[in-house]
Parts: sequence; structure tokens; C-alpha cells
Amino acid sequence: MSPATTSQQQPPSSFDAHHPPEKKYINDCVHCGFCLPACPTYVLWGEEMDSPRGRIYMIKKAAEGQAPLDERFRLHMDNCLGCMACMTACPSGVRYDRLIEPARAQIERNLPRSLGESLFRRLLFATFPYPSRLRLLALPLRVYQRSGIRSLVRSIGMTRLLPKRLAAMEDLLPDVPARLFERPHSTIQPRTTPRRRVGMLSGCVQQVFFSHVNSATMRVLAAEGCEVIIPREQSCCGALMLHSGMEAEAASLARKMIAVFETAKVDTIVINSAGCGSTMKEYGHLLRDDPAWAERAAAFSARCKDISEFLCELPAQAPRHPLKLRVAYHDACHLQHAQGVREQPRRLLAGIPSLEVAEIPEASLCCGSAGVFNLLQPETASQLGSRKVDNLLSTGAHAVASANPGCLLQLASGLRRRGLKTMPAFHMVELLDASMRGLASEALLNGKSGGQSRIAHPRE
Repeated sequence: MSPATTSQQQPPSSFDAHHPPEKKYINDCVHCGFCLPACPTYVLWGEEMDSPRGRIYMIKKAAEGQAPLDERFRLHMDNCLGCMACMTACPSGVRYDRLIEPARAQIERNLPRSLGESLFRRLLFATFPYPSRLRLLALPLRVYQRSGIRSLVRSIGMTRLLPKRLAAMEDLLPDVPARLFERPHSTIQPRTTPRRRVGMLSGCVQQVFFSHVNSATMRVLAAEGCEVIIPREQSCCGALMLHSGMEAEAASLARKMIAVFETAKVDTIVINSAGCGSTMKEYGHLLRDDPAWAERAAAFSARCKDISEFLCELPAQAPRHPLKLRVAYHDACHLQHAQGVREQPRRLLAGIPSLEVAEIPEASLCCGSAGVFNLLQPETASQLGSRKVDNLLSTGAHAVASANPGCLLQLASGLRRRGLKTMPAFHMVELLDASMRGLASEALLNGKSGGQSRIAHPRE
């Protein structure tokens, strides 16, 4: 058979030549079905093409030129939350992340979206990764919250008149902090001789709306004898872009982040946001073809650790005081599945005297937050959020803790829809901070911890 005949029998790939999903990852899938009960969309709908196995099949067909990049292909890729629960469930070790992310990048480059969809996505990506823009946006939002307008809008049901995506944004909006423009010191010194010199990611949405979590993280690190460096030059890590198919933009932000922390000369980069951490640990792969950055990116990623990982590796020196609480621990998907960090947060919480940690049923199933998924597909996210709240309430816990702000907002939204406006939700590091500072559990639950320690439902 001539080469020409062979070429005719093998149609070209439907993907372009820039970082298409690689066959070595596609072929790892043996279609066993272990991923099905782990996949949120398959659990909800029972649709094969909305399972990891089905999506990999579609990617394989597109890679072989037997299926086009069309609206059907995009629909099922967009439906994926990117929670990576399938990677934990897979006995064959399929790197689903190395398939879904390049597939989405192919879609964004080669399949134009509608005008409305494009404008909404541009709004998200022109705002969320930029703290300065978020702060400006937050000013009128603070007036909206504090003036009583929000209470009126919600009490008369005006949010039901909004487009679903805008209604979801309003529902998920956290309390805007009073000290909106306050920035932390760039260096935090421990009271004792420093044991480690660490850098800390300040984040985008995190530093604007969850600055109290960053403050708690700094105090915990300093209490454990760390000199903490928070470079003010750091920008977005690129997680939202990478998970949404905007590969070039994510790579550009990765280079900036690497350069900033190289200048800081730190031993470890500590991260308290699961989605950011999973992306920063993959910079080596993201920049693998860039000769000027590939080695630097791999070295950077090797120094990235979630706050729970780092603290479990560092022998504890700060005393823990009792917190008499029953707390349900919610696993953030990008921590337990994408990073494989599951036991460390539990170990740290178990070290707090009198704190009882309850396990949530269906712990591996996503809550529906998934970066900006709950804004892009609010109905699906709401279904998953309600399911997670059902499981959370079954624990009888006083509060919920997690390691990702997006998850806490999603849970708070779900709880508020049930009329439970005061069940607090904490970042795991806030509980550690409260224990180290000797705060009473009542003060913590009532939000009187010396900062905005409570990520509860927005005050009505």
C-alpha cells in the first residue's frame, strides 16, 4: 500500500497543530466506567457524552479526524466542571486534565461563540483576574449591600427578573469588606528566629473579597516561625484562563508569576486557594515548549505547596487552644483530585483540641463552584450545590470548613436558599488561626475574631 493511499485512509485531525490533546493520554482510557459515578454531570443526567469516558471518546474521534469541532462537541466540553474527580477514580491513571484543557483551548481558537456568550466571558476575564478593577467594582456593590437595597431586592424577589447568569452573580456575591483598599505588608516577620522563608500567593478575588483568609494565613505561617514574603508585583496566576481554554493568556500570566517569585528568593510558595494551586503546580507543563521558561517553570512548580501540605511538613511549634465546635470538612475538588491533597487538611484540623471534624457524604462530588462554572452554567451549579447542602446538613455540624473560597461561596449560596442564613463557613486556615490565637468558639461563630473571619451568608 502506497503512502498516498495510507494518507487518504487517515483523515487529518480536527484539532490544529498547537498543543492538541495527545494520543498517549487518549489511549490510556480503557473505557472501564469507574469514572461514571464520580462525574457530577453524569450523576445528574446519566448521559454518556457528559461523562469523562464519553468526552474522551469525542476527543479521540476529533483527533482522528472522524468528528468535527462543532456545537455538539463544545456543548459536552463546556458541561464539564473540570473537577478532576475522574482522575481520582480512574484505575488506569488517565490524565483527564491533559485532555480537557487542551480540548477547550482548541474550541476557543477554532469555534467562535455567540456575541452574548463572548461578551459575558470577556466581562468575567476582564474583571476577575485584576484586583484593582475588582476593588473599583466593589465600591458600588458595598453601597448596594450596606444601604438596604439588597435586602429590598431579595425580599420582593427582583432577582428573579434578572438573566440567570446575573442572578447567579448577585446570589454568590460575598460581603464587601470595609477595608477594601488596605494592602498587607510585603514582609511578615515571625517573633522567633525564622525557620523558613516562604512566599505567599495573594490571589485576585482572594485578596479583594477574602483578605481575612490571607491575613489568617500570614498569622499562622508567622506563628510557625516563617518569614512571609507577599510580593506586591504578583498578578493573577492564570487559573481561570487555563481552565477555560485561554492557553496563551494563562501562559503569559504564568511567566509574570514565575519572575516575581524568583526575585523574592523564597524556599516555598504557599497557596491557600485550591484552584490557583493546581494551576501553579502545572506551570512546568504549560510552558514545556518555551525554551526560555520551561526549566524555570518546572523549578517554580516544584516549590508550590498548598498551605495544608506545607504545615504538615513543618513540625508544629505554635500551641493549639481548644475550639469546641463540630465542623464538616468539604473537600475542594482542585485540592483533593487535581493536587491529590486530602489527608493534610484533616490532619491539621484533628490537631485542634475539642474540634470535631465530620465527614460529608459524597465527599468526592463537586459542589458546583468549579472556578466560574457556577456563573457560566448556574442551573447545573445550583443542582450540585443543593445536593452538597443536603449532604452537609446531614452531618449535624455547627459550621463548614474548606480550603477554597469559591467552594465556600457556593455552599453559602446553597445554605441561604434553604433559609439558613447564619451557618458559618470557614477556610480551614481560619480555624487554625483561631486555635493558635486562643479565640473562643462563640467569638468565631459570631464573627468577632478580630477580622472578617466568617464567610457566612451575605447579611440581609
